[in-house]
Amino acid sequence: MNTLIRNNDHSLQNIRGTLVFVVPTYAWRIPRIVEEWIRLTAFKDVEEVYFVMDCGGNIGNAGYYNRKLCEKKGFNYRGTMEIIMPENYLAMFNTPEDDEAKKIVKQADPIIKEAVSYIHQHLPFPGMSLQLKDKFQSSIVNTVFYPLFVKADAFYSTDECIGCGLCEKLCPLKNIQIKDHRPVWGKECTHCMACIAKCPKKAIEYGKKSRGKNRYYID
Repeated sequence: MNTLIRNNDHSLQNIRGTLVFVVPTYAWRIPRIVEEWIRLTAFKDVEEVYFVMDCGGNIGNAGYYNRKLCEKKGFNYRGTMEIIMPENYLAMFNTPEDDEAKKIVKQADPIIKEAVSYIHQHLPFPGMSLQLKDKFQSSIVNTVFYPLFVKADAFYSTDECIGCGLCEKLCPLKNIQIKDHRPVWGKECTHCMACIAKCPKKAIEYGKKSRGKNRYYID
């Protein structure tokens, strides 16, 4: 899906049977670029749809919006599963050290296996208990979060940069260009953190907020 989004490809997706969207959580919902891609893309022969969302804390009321999206697409919505993974949004939060990240990933294994079991049996995911804050985070906070915080202005490369171009290749929105052997960010950032987290020289920073924080990226 990342390649399709990167290439702005909304061609017909002929997916027979079960469709599972495995996506990160951005401000307690699926990323807007993913939601837009699903909304604009035609699908054929899809019988049921599951969402598996990884997050550093929780997914809020994301399931409500996933259900609404499925209703608009005519999908049979089968639920949303929350998977706790290491935090990597170092533009705002602290990130775990490598040992702690490995521990978090290991703790996620039973939940992942549970999700796989539900999908293989074509059973709906169990519903999640919600609090008022979950609804608030996925609605009002999500709405204001993007225009206020999701910007590329604070990204910059340090003198450790070797101009390898990996950040340019990773960016799902083609928002990074290498000029004079250094990355330059445009205006279409979605704050996926791939560029800063995957940089082999740790040569990318996000203002002062990322300094000294561990980089986490899972292939």
